[in-house]
Amino acid sequence: MANGSRQAAWEFFGAELKRRRENAALTQAELGARVFVSGGYIGQFEQAIRKPQLDVAQRIDEILQTDGFFERLWKKLIRDQRYTEYFAEVVELERLATEICEFAPAVVPGRLQTREYAQAVFLAGNPFATDEYIEELVKGRMDRAKLLKDATRPVYWVILHETVLRIPVGGPAVMAHQLDHIVSLMQERKVLVQVLPFAAGAHPEMGKLMWLMEFEDAPPTVYTEAVRSGNLVDEPMVVKRTRAAYDRLRAAALSPEASLALIESAAEDFRRCASTT
Repeated sequence: MANGSRQAAWEFFGAELKRRRENAALTQAELGARVFVSGGYIGQFEQAIRKPQLDVAQRIDEILQTDGFFERLWKKLIRDQRYTEYFAEVVELERLATEICEFAPAVVPGRLQTREYAQAVFLAGNPFATDEYIEELVKGRMDRAKLLKDATRPVYWVILHETVLRIPVGGPAVMAHQLDHIVSLMQERKVLVQVLPFAAGAHPEMGKLMWLMEFEDAPPTVYTEAVRSGNLVDEPMVVKRTRAAYDRLRAAALSPEASLALIESAAEDFRRCASTT
């Protein structure tokens, strides 16, 4: 579904929500209280500014007695072949975030990836896929990367484990270009990057990818990922504990200046390797 038609469909979702809420003689605040979100949330759903999570759509159906209408519509709209089902909702949310803090233990985050790096990652995970399928996945990733070019882009803070700088994804030339790209984004002040070096040893989130997302008029959210699954939560205690773990990672990581120097050095190492092969 193209972006324009997708947005129009979400606007239909919102218009139907408003119509059925008013038919039930409920205010936004009253419906929000019954489905465990704020009235402001309901208003954002109705204006197609924010997309509800699946469990919220299901509770709306229950309260408004709409026989699964909003759940079915949600599943149709949130599905995007470029993203797995568990991740599609995250993509919708990151577009609304005012701040994103991410820890990447092994792979360059999608928003920072070059086309060649992304292609190598997808080929590794889909060795029998067609070129057309891989290109569709790469296009989705490049679309996400456009977030950093927007004037209203979120504050984006990334902690990379040094492992990310050393794995030659796509070969030395691809890695040199990828690290150069991160350096450029740092120098353009579009992202703040720190590197957690090997010398830091054990750390709070060994091997665990995680994001924290902040919003203008919504509670913060945490996303973590495992094999073929993801977990998106906004439970306050979970968010608080994750924020504390992220702060400890920041404290253990190199300064942005030292991180930049290390990334530049790793890029140069890959360049030398590429020139000799």
